[in-house]
Amino acid sequence: MKKKRAVVLSSGGVDSTTAMAIALGEGYEVYSLSFRYGQRHVSELEAAQRVGKALGIKEHLVLDIDLKTIGGSALTDDIDVPKGRGEEEMKRGVPVTYVPARNTIFLSYALAWAEVVGSSDIFIGVNALDYSGYPDCRPEYIAAFEYMANLATKAAIEGKTKTRIRTPLIHMTKGEIIRRGLELGLDYSITHSCYDPSPEGRACGQCDSCLLRKKGFSEAGVTDPTEYVSHGT
Repeated sequence: MKKKRAVVLSSGGVDSTTAMAIALGEGYEVYSLSFRYGQRHVSELEAAQRVGKALGIKEHLVLDIDLKTIGGSALTDDIDVPKGRGEEEMKRGVPVTYVPARNTIFLSYALAWAEVVGSSDIFIGVNALDYSGYPDCRPEYIAAFEYMANLATKAAIEGKTKTRIRTPLIHMTKGEIIRRGLELGLDYSITHSCYDPSPEGRACGQCDSCLLRKKGFSEAGVTDPTEYVSHGT
């Protein structure tokens, strides 16, 4: 019997890796999709490759797209990554680490690949609770993209498949996400979360993503396996 297939967007971080484990746990054959989009480091791509290999997925595809030319983000432009922000500060406004239209672009590529491989399910590890204020992580955005997706593909129009944008983590705290991943047997030491790692690939420990990761492991009551530049784990 042919296994059902899912395309899973992977950054090599806690959330996308947990979403991938959930897809595998639901019996999907996973096609993992990552992007070399002009981000300031390749650590996340190395982590995504490690994750795919460790979880035994069907295929991992890395696409090259140039968002660095567009710029407008601390992840793709010559803009400092914010450090040492508190939770309340993170929740105020959209931070400079927001990459313009990134999830829309990534989901569009995922939609194309899903149609080709015969998948009706696209998993993305967005989260609307412990996140840094990105507009393209909200439930209403995901619902709108899913609606559009089912107007945009040959497979949907011909009635062959209806695309679902799966967001299993969207209403979970970071601690709940980590606990779920541990239940599924994940080794989070192979993941990477930092926005501004050292040249050796060590996490800075002070960017929003590192701070949220630390908070999640603390809430989950387990040790964060990340090696940080400073401030411990």
